[in-house]
Amino acid sequence: MKRLAAKSGKIHVRRRARVLVSGAHADMVARECSGKGTLSEMKEDNSIAGLSVLLQSGALDPVVLATATLEKIAGYKDQSIFTSLLEERALTEAKASARRIRSGRSLGLLDGIPVAWKDLLDTAGAVTTSGSIVLSDSPPATADAAVVKALAGAGMVSVGRTNMSEFAFSGLGINPHYGTPHNPASGDVPRIPGGSSSGSAVAVAAGLVPVAIGTDTGGSIRIPAALNGIVGYKATRGRYAMDGVFPLAQSLDSLGPLCRTVQDAVWIDAAMRGRTAPDIGRTDLRDMKIVIAETVVFDDAEPGVVAAFEAAVDRLAGAGARVERRAFPAFAEVFDLITRHGALVTAEAYALHKERLAGDEARRMDQRVVVRTRLGEKIGMTDYVALLDARRRLITQFAACLAPGELIAHPTLPHVAPPIAPLVADDDLFFRTNGKTLRNTLIGNFLDGCGISIPCGTGEADMPVGLLLSGQRNEDERLLSAALAAEAVIRGEA
Repeated sequence: MKRLAAKSGKIHVRRRARVLVSGAHADMVARECSGKGTLSEMKEDNSIAGLSVLLQSGALDPVVLATATLEKIAGYKDQSIFTSLLEERALTEAKASARRIRSGRSLGLLDGIPVAWKDLLDTAGAVTTSGSIVLSDSPPATADAAVVKALAGAGMVSVGRTNMSEFAFSGLGINPHYGTPHNPASGDVPRIPGGSSSGSAVAVAAGLVPVAIGTDTGGSIRIPAALNGIVGYKATRGRYAMDGVFPLAQSLDSLGPLCRTVQDAVWIDAAMRGRTAPDIGRTDLRDMKIVIAETVVFDDAEPGVVAAFEAAVDRLAGAGARVERRAFPAFAEVFDLITRHGALVTAEAYALHKERLAGDEARRMDQRVVVRTRLGEKIGMTDYVALLDARRRLITQFAACLAPGELIAHPTLPHVAPPIAPLVADDDLFFRTNGKTLRNTLIGNFLDGCGISIPCGTGEADMPVGLLLSGQRNEDERLLSAALAAEAVIRGEA
């Protein structure tokens, strides 16, 4: 493992891949790779599925893909996306993948595909910093996190660790220690990537990797996915093993992929659960029942966000989905509870970091993270118990408001990515914007559901907008099945 700051020179890339195909497929490969077998000529928007075709056919060697990926990351203009590269591991895993594919023993669709990891999932031999310099001198992890091990078992190639909000405690993605990744969709000024899985989202949106794994406690996968114009899937809490993942709030923490397409998310989901192949099919759009939430989620929303969302809903309805609108009092009550008792995430984050906040380490942390975490000191045991009791009640109440098979839809967040500079300069603006950014997505965490953000157009400054499709707890298969059907329609491609 090498720190990005310590790199000297570029990683050399093999000049030519083995091309073992012919006919129409060979023509496609020629268009994708221009006969060079490197990523330098390939499209920025390569999906997992597209790369899998090339790898499994033998048109692209996994070692070529890995070395070119590492070179592309090292040469990218924004060096704040990754906190470290896993060069030795990546090349070792890629060589093993190449041997398997050549000998006809591929591990499946994901064999040889590069993957990046948010810097709070353990990768053996690397330090898990959780986006904080106070952990930078910690001993390297002795073992992979459970999901890292699962994707390695599917043949995936770990290329690096991605930047994040410090200790995952912000929806904006600003990090004063390792830098703030710039949203690659911005055409004017540097804009936020969203957080806390900031580097994971930008790495995919910038075309550096086809997939990165993030965590989501209040929206930390879905927010950066929406702001960067990619797909982000937050699974139901507990769907994947959490061993080796640095926590924020264990009653809310969940995992999921950030990637190009829903199909890619389905493939990754299967592998993270130890499956050898995906087992989720596509819903018929005419069987899809979508309820547009009318409570809270549209408050103070930017007109461009609403317009993009409504246009996507119109396309879904035109394709046969059944759409209705409904109020959800439980959504408003979530915020009433936070006002009365404090936030559940804050209480648990404070318990986790209490000793750190009382010592010298607090002075080395992002002071906005320190201020927000210390709010948990005011949340007493009676408040915490009241929050847990109310949460159980609201989950039941929410479930009673939905008929079997109904999914919720609303904008992933009410605004597009704002500029970075004003947020860095003004703490009050930072906290107001952070609260608004997290508002729509934290509802799903509190109600213990699952959700997937799908790009649905652009809003102000031509920045991406996301449509959030959500299901209740453990409705992940229904959600992903519906999202598979809806994606092309939402994007206007069907």
